[in-house]
Amino acid sequence: MIKYTQDHEWIAVTDDVATVGITQYAADELGDIVYIELPVAGQTVAKGEEIVVIESVKTASDITAPLDGEITAVNEAVATDPAMVNSDAMGAWFFRMTLANEGDVDDLLDEDAYQDLIS
Repeated sequence: MIKYTQDHEWIAVTDDVATVGITQYAADELGDIVYIELPVAGQTVAKGEEIVVIESVKTASDITAPLDGEITAVNEAVATDPAMVNSDAMGAWFFRMTLANEGDVDDLLDEDAYQDLIS
């Protein structure tokens, strides 16, 4: 299942593991992404905590943890080649996390609610 945040993150959830990236809408709004700083695997994060830094030719932006949990993996490929997010934001994940509470996923936006947000 894929969910979204109002901050334009997508979250693909399988059991208690969430894979997180930014939406194509966010990537387009940022413009050419030139730098991404990822969190550290093993780091425990709280919902709303700033954990990823993205710099583009237009601006710098922080990505926050969409839910409470522990970072289990990071996608070093996007740190090495940030432009891949511009070409395929839904395929260019930033990190994976084990969720502290799977039920919190219900508080995120579904596809229809996210489309309403960006329309």
